[in-house]
Amino acid sequence: QVQLVESGGGLVQAGASLRLSCAASERTFGSYSMGWFRQAPGKERNFVAIISRLGGSTDYADSVKGRFTISRDNAKNTVYLQMNSLKPEDTARYYCAASGLSITTRVGGMDYWGKGTLVTVSS
Repeated sequence: QVQLVESGGGLVQAGASLRLSCAASERTFGSYSMGWFRQAPGKERNFVAIISRLGGSTDYADSVKGRFTISRDNAKNTVYLQMNSLKPEDTARYYCAASGLSITTRVGGMDYWGKGTLVTVSS
């Protein structure tokens, strides 16, 4: 069982930056591809970004390409999401997730989830 704990969310103004972190309990952290998803109130959970086990491959939702960067530090069992040029439409709860698959953008492809961290971007 992999436990994931997100941190770094908060209230910021449009144009600001935030860095989310997700710490994993599992020593085999490097066995999982790691993703970030987000869910706005009343909406479904959507893919944001994903990074492969060793960090060599990444993928992003079109809405965040060029603004968000996913990275990982396997020595620290941590994955990050650097979010720049934030927009009000980025407001959501952001979830970290782990998958035994190589790379997937599907919510259903993730095996473990954190409880999320709230990001609010004011205009």
